[in-house]
Amino acid sequence: MNVKTNFIKIIFIGIVLVQLASCYNKEKSEGNIFHYNEFNGISSLDPAFAKSQSTMWAAHQFYNTLVEIDDSLHIIPSFAKSWDISADRTIFTFHLRDDVFFHDDVAFSEGKGRKLTAYDVEYSLSRIIDKETASPGSWIFNRKVDSIQPFKAIDDTTFQLKLLRPYLPILGIISMQYCSIVAKEAVEKYGINFRRHPVGTGPFRFITWEEGQALIMKKNPTYFEKDSAGNRLPYLDGVNISFYDSKATEFLLFRQKQLDFINDIEASFKDEILTKQGTLRKDWEGKIVLQTNPYLNIEYLGILVDSINELVRNSPMRSKKIRQAVNYGFDRRKMVLYLRNSLGTPAESGFVPMGLPSFDTAVVKGYHYDPAKAKRLLAEAGFPDGKGLPPIKLLTIPIYADMANFIAKQLGESGIPVQVDVVQKSLLLTMTSSSTAAFFRGSWIADYPDAENYLSVFYSKNPAPPNYTRYSSAAFDAAFEKAITEDNDSIRYKLYQQADQIMMNDAPVVPLWYDKVVRLAQTNIIGFKPNALNLLELRYTKFDK
Repeated sequence: MNVKTNFIKIIFIGIVLVQLASCYNKEKSEGNIFHYNEFNGISSLDPAFAKSQSTMWAAHQFYNTLVEIDDSLHIIPSFAKSWDISADRTIFTFHLRDDVFFHDDVAFSEGKGRKLTAYDVEYSLSRIIDKETASPGSWIFNRKVDSIQPFKAIDDTTFQLKLLRPYLPILGIISMQYCSIVAKEAVEKYGINFRRHPVGTGPFRFITWEEGQALIMKKNPTYFEKDSAGNRLPYLDGVNISFYDSKATEFLLFRQKQLDFINDIEASFKDEILTKQGTLRKDWEGKIVLQTNPYLNIEYLGILVDSINELVRNSPMRSKKIRQAVNYGFDRRKMVLYLRNSLGTPAESGFVPMGLPSFDTAVVKGYHYDPAKAKRLLAEAGFPDGKGLPPIKLLTIPIYADMANFIAKQLGESGIPVQVDVVQKSLLLTMTSSSTAAFFRGSWIADYPDAENYLSVFYSKNPAPPNYTRYSSAAFDAAFEKAITEDNDSIRYKLYQQADQIMMNDAPVVPLWYDKVVRLAQTNIIGFKPNALNLLELRYTKFDK
């Protein structure tokens, strides 16, 4: 079936689905409501559980953090107007705004949202590491903050964070959605149902959530931020999120202007909409807007390298030469051109992606397509032309099956037999977390814009997650530990590069491509820009009437 026929078939299926769900198939009647679809669903609106992009996007609308990341990936104030760092670089003192209020809610006296204080910050950050909360984000403070009293409110507008030792990336960490500030009254009132009844300080307040159907939020009339002209943000009156799990339906609704944007483009649609160079085809120009931006995300294949694991003991991938041969055995450039329509950059340097200041292809050398070198490494490992090399099982998820099959075919031509096994995302996450996947597809999206976030994936003292490969290297650890205490940027970047190169030489991963944010948006949207963290930013968004 050719691309055009396949595209038409998908659209036809989408039409049928939309007709069946007629309650959502109507013209947008609200002129100042932003609509988007969350294909992956949302599991919780509690920021302590903001481990997926879909939850992060929602949390960013409902909540704020002490500091945040601007478009240039700099740390800027949010709740905190300013901060001081002690001489020994272990105590951060934050001076807070005194004009921030929680959303009106019955959790508060007379249903009126009260003023936020430093005691709310102390409570919220402490809640993340509280074992009873069981937050998947508890790892962000592991071996970083003081074990006795890491978070302390000095008074209503002064908050103190104490570290075990100097750790410069801490400001990036507290910008994460995990570190959103919540109200104790709301958490205690709603208990387990706090996951579906968020009470924050953000630009939008919660209205209703019918799981699997729609999430509705409205403008927070008392939001503290204003634009440069003194107008109170946000400009939008509200946000409506639908939850269609069909990309065909999502695209059809977008074409009918019932959705204001879609994130990423389904592989089946790419060739219909985009050229191989990653631009809009002529017949789409002027009808929709293509937005792209460097994205702090790397797509990769992970290799379990824990020598005491039985899977590793019985796998040919325990050999560094085999792992290196895999890295040389397929063409990343061709893969990105034909399977990604050039929406990404072939990952031929390290694990740290483009967009970060320490990224330098001249310093960190990765792998490129060199089948002759792959065969030479196979021979050195005792498998000339791949003879005697047992098939290697590669685990991936359905949307990356084409990519996995492309890699498997090329590796087979280099003498490395690969069997692709497609499993559901939830199962693959369970397997990688429990070290029961020997060779697997993975991705790492930056939680904050520092190379430390990527290199922590290989730090031997980290569990899985984030160290899914169970990589361990004394040389890597030494460079990594020295880097995170170094306050001279130039020296720290060199240490990051050194650690990245050490790991790449050992090849516990196969970097595939450095990603791009790819969005399709309607032509009447203003102030809606992508960013390197691919965080959904709606504070400055408005419609061109």
